[in-house]
Parts: sequence; C-alpha cells; structure tokens
Amino acid sequence: MARDGAAYVCQSCGSVQTKWSGQCPACAAWNSLVEEVQSRPPGAMAPSKTGRGRGLAFEGLQDHTPSPPRIATGVEEFDRVCGGGVVPGSAILLGGDPGVGKSTLLLQVAAQAALRGAACAYISGEEAIEQVRARAQRMGLGDAPVKLAAETSLREILEGLKRDRFDLVVIDSIQTLWSDAHEAAPGSVTQVRAAAGELVRMAKKRGVAVILVGHVTKEGTIAGPRVIEHMVDAVLAFEGERGYPFRILRGAKNRFGATDEIGVFEMGDVGLTEVKNPSALFLNTAGERAAGAAVFAGIEGSRPVLVEFQALVAPSAYGTPRRAVVGWDNGRLAMILAVLEARCGLGLGDRDVYLNVAGGLRISEPAADLAAAAALISSALDEALPQDCVVFGEISLSGEVRPVSRMDARLKEAAKLGFKKALAPEGLESAAGMAVSGAHRLADALRRIRDVDWA
Repeated sequence: MARDGAAYVCQSCGSVQTKWSGQCPACAAWNSLVEEVQSRPPGAMAPSKTGRGRGLAFEGLQDHTPSPPRIATGVEEFDRVCGGGVVPGSAILLGGDPGVGKSTLLLQVAAQAALRGAACAYISGEEAIEQVRARAQRMGLGDAPVKLAAETSLREILEGLKRDRFDLVVIDSIQTLWSDAHEAAPGSVTQVRAAAGELVRMAKKRGVAVILVGHVTKEGTIAGPRVIEHMVDAVLAFEGERGYPFRILRGAKNRFGATDEIGVFEMGDVGLTEVKNPSALFLNTAGERAAGAAVFAGIEGSRPVLVEFQALVAPSAYGTPRRAVVGWDNGRLAMILAVLEARCGLGLGDRDVYLNVAGGLRISEPAADLAAAAALISSALDEALPQDCVVFGEISLSGEVRPVSRMDARLKEAAKLGFKKALAPEGLESAAGMAVSGAHRLADALRRIRDVDWA
C-alpha cells in the first residue's frame, strides 16, 4: 500500500490530529496519540470505479415480511438480557474485566445453541483451538457441534464465513483482529473500527448473529473508539468482583429489548451456572439479623431482587471521619447522612460511616434510599431490625419517603422468601400476607426502628 500520508490517532477517543502532541486535544488523554498511515484522508470516500452509484431504493413502512424468529441459545439468563433470544442479523458487543468469564460464557452460549440446532462458530484470536476444546471438555460441552477456528486476519475470517452458513458467530476478541487494508497495529483504534465495521456489515447482509468480545480499559469502558458501541445493536457488560463466585450480565444498550435487565450466574469448576433465584444468593438467612443490616427489596430489570445493606457507624480515630461505600453511590450516602442530621436530629458527622451491599452487587435505583438509611440508623442506635422485615423507599431532601415503582412485586418476592413485615412508603396496603409499616417521613422510620414492639 502506498504511503499517502500519516496522521496521529488518539487511542482513547479515536480523534485524528495532523501533528503529534503529548495530550489529545479532544479527550485530554496523555500520551495517547499514535502515528498511523492513512491511505486517504479520514472520512473521505473511496473513488468510485464506475463514476456514479446505483442510487437508493426506497421502501415504505408497511412491510408484511415476517421477522425471523430469535435464536434461543438455551442459556436463559443470557436470552433474558438479550430480550428473549439473539436476533438474527444483529451484532452484540460483550465487555468485561480480564478473567471475569467472558470466553466461558460465550462458549457455553455457542455450545447450548448448537445443541438446540443452530449452526454456531467460535473464532478465537487469543487461544489455540486445543485450548478452547480443552475448556469445552472441562465444562462438559465437548460433544456440542460448534465449529472452532483460531484466526486474527479479518480477511480470512470473512472469507471463511462466506463459505459456510452460520446462525451465530462468536469473535473472541475484536481487539486481536487486524485488516491488511490498514497499516496500524492490531488493537489500535483504526484496526478495531475497521474490523467492527466489516463484521457488522457482514452480519446485516447475511443475517448472521455476531457476538464480539471487547476488552475494557482500567476505567471499565470498552477499549477502542466509542463508535463501536454505536455500530452494534446491543452492548452487554459482564461484571463480577474478585472473591465472589457470582457474575452479573447487564445490558447497557439493546435495540431489541430492555436495557435494565440483568442475568445472574455463579462461577464454578465446570463453568457458569445460571442462578434462577438471585435473592437467595445475595441473602444470608442463617441466624438473627445483626444491628446495621437491612434487607432491600429492589428491582433489577423485570425481576425483583432482595439484597442486604450493611452499615457500620463507628467512632472516628482521626480528625476527618471516613466515608466508605461499596456497591452504592457515594453521593447518595452523603445526601442520606445530611437528611438524617437535618430532618431527624441524628448527627453522624463526627463518626466513621461504612456502607456495603452484601455479595458485591451494585445498586443504582433510588428505592434503596430507605434501606441504606435504615441500616445506618440501626447501626448508630445498635438496634437490629426484625429478621423478617424488608425495606424500600426513596428519600427526598425534605425527609419525605416517596413511593417507588412496582411495590407489589417487591412485596410478593419478599413474601416468597419468608418475610412477614415491610418498612415502606406510606399508603401501601398490606399484600401477599405481609404487614406493611408505612413511613411518611424519614423521622417515622427512625421511630419504627426505635420501637421495640414493632420488632
């Protein structure tokens, strides 16, 4: 290829600069500009061989062609996050930390889908075929009719996919692919963008569902240009904390389903096991509940999930009290502490405060405000909440406890697990055999926890 010119491409945001500098002018990242040869100016169209295009063929909105059925992979938690199965012709980007189990999950998905009759291919750019085969044997999936390949050349991969007809193709990973049409190194912004674009076009043209594995940066975002996330139809994040056996599959973008669904898996010796009842995984029902613990009845996607909030309020050993949060928003903790002091007279400004969501699950919905506040109050007063009580509700800056969505579903899930009481927003009637103690303001919840008879 002739060297028509060189440009400096930011490996963080993908912006193109005409000269090198220590800091990217677009995203302010340091030492991220890398020289790459450009065969033509960025964004310029390749010259047409015929001189003019064929033009567009427009169609109306009324189309009676039936949509192809979704591919049910057999991994129900994965299908749930995808919206009920994988859509033919779609492109899915799966990201996650190193070692979290991305390759294990997708090998299980491909194997289970192949056992159900789908033509599946697994192309690895990081492992040899023998390594993938050994992992499948260890997981008990050695007999699955999955076609394996180990290749990093984009041209070879596209030619191989043209020869055979597949329903589902897994590419592990997009950062390892390289195109001979570009002189940039594999994993660079130019190569990742080119490989993703070609694979997405192939998926749309041939009706093949493609799942791309993407590496993540130290900040937790998908490595490479952000345009990849716009190209694909769905972006899934596979999360997990070291030291915990469970893994969370979360949808960040989905053109064919909801973006707030989660799938829960448990990592074991033979791979990932689906968790049908996540509440039982995140709760410790053995023994009495200690002071500083509150069970939150939350909603993740379409399913209710019960999880335990743990708080510890301790005397501060230093001049500046510590605030440590795991699994919840640090800003909301500061807000709850301010409301407790201003509206309830419970000052914790001179004490260390630690808040943890048990099991490592990340909670983001505002309905957890009351559960966090109840755990803080319980620890500060050294009064344990009832063993069979769940808590949920949003707290405003005025100290009011506001209603939240799907309160009946939260109560039903709690009742199914043996809970009898609920501390919730006022106006909620008792349901599913549970006694609901309504709180109009946070001060009411404080009085409930102090009331021994309520416990």
